[in-house]
Amino acid sequence: MPLGTLDRSPPPFFKQGPSALSKLMFFSALSLFLMVADTRFRITQPVRAALATALYPVQWLALQPVRAVKGGSDYFTSLNQAQSSSEEARKKLALQSLRASQVEHLTQENSRLRKLLGLREQLAAQVLAAEVLYDAADPYTRKVIIDKGTAQGVDLGSPVVDESGVLGQVTRVHPLVSEVTLVVDRDLAIPVLNVRTGARSVAYGDPGSPGSGLELRFMGSNSDVQQGDMLTTSGVDGVYPPGLPVATITRIERRAESAFAKIYCAPQALVTGARHVMVVKPLSSQIPPQPEAPSVPAKKKGSAK
Repeated sequence: MPLGTLDRSPPPFFKQGPSALSKLMFFSALSLFLMVADTRFRITQPVRAALATALYPVQWLALQPVRAVKGGSDYFTSLNQAQSSSEEARKKLALQSLRASQVEHLTQENSRLRKLLGLREQLAAQVLAAEVLYDAADPYTRKVIIDKGTAQGVDLGSPVVDESGVLGQVTRVHPLVSEVTLVVDRDLAIPVLNVRTGARSVAYGDPGSPGSGLELRFMGSNSDVQQGDMLTTSGVDGVYPPGLPVATITRIERRAESAFAKIYCAPQALVTGARHVMVVKPLSSQIPPQPEAPSVPAKKKGSAK
C-alpha cells in the first residue's frame, strides 16, 4: 500500500478533546448561570417540589421507629412528672388553705383599724394575665419577655407576680410584648417590709450571691433580722401593692470591721421557671384623682356690706 494512503490520525483512545482548564471554565460559568437563574426565576423549584413529594413516604417510614421510641419515653416521663406535680399541688393546697384563713382574719382586723383611723379602704388591684415567651437576649441581665404590651393595657413600671410572689417589674413596653426585669437583676430595687419586725428596707437584685438571689443592703450589724424572716412589699414607693411576698432571708454575715450586715435573700417567685404571670397595675395609677374644690366667686367692688 502506498504511504500516502495511510490514515495518520490518532486512534479514538488517544484523542483528548478540550483541555482541563477549558472544561473548568465552562462548567464554572454554567454553575454560576444556573445559580443566578434559580435565584431570580426559580427554575428548579418544581424539581425540588417533585423530589420532596416522591421522598416523603420514605422519610415517613424512616421516622416511625424514632417516633415510637420517643413516644414511649415521653409517656413514662410525663407520668412521673404528673405524679410528683399532683403530690406537690396537694401540699401547696393545704398550706394555701391555712394561709387563706389567716389572711381573712387579718383583712377584717385591718379593715376595722383603717375605719378607726379614718383611712380610705385600699383599692382592689387590677391584674392582667400574661405568659412568659422567652428570656431576653442580653446575657448580662436577668430579664424575660411576656406576650402582653400596650395594646393589652400594660403600663411601664407595672409589677409582675407569679403564684409565689413578686417576679419583677415591666421596664420596657412594646405594642404586643413587654420586657420584665426580674427581682434578681442588679438594676432592680424593691422597698420591702420585714413581716416579723415591721422594719422597712430595700432589697436589691444580686445575681452574684449564692443561688442568684437578693441582698438587703444598708442594714446595721445590730439590726433585728433573722434567718427565715419573710420580706413583703411595703407599698411606700407607689408602685408595688403592699403585702406581696418578695423574698426570704437565707444568710446573715455580721462583720466587726463593717457597720452594715451582709444579708442574702432568696426570691419567693420562680425567677428561673415562671411561665404564667400576672401584671399588676401600679399602685399610683389605681388612686382616683381628688375632686377639685368649688371656686368661690369674688365679690364685686362697691357691693353692699
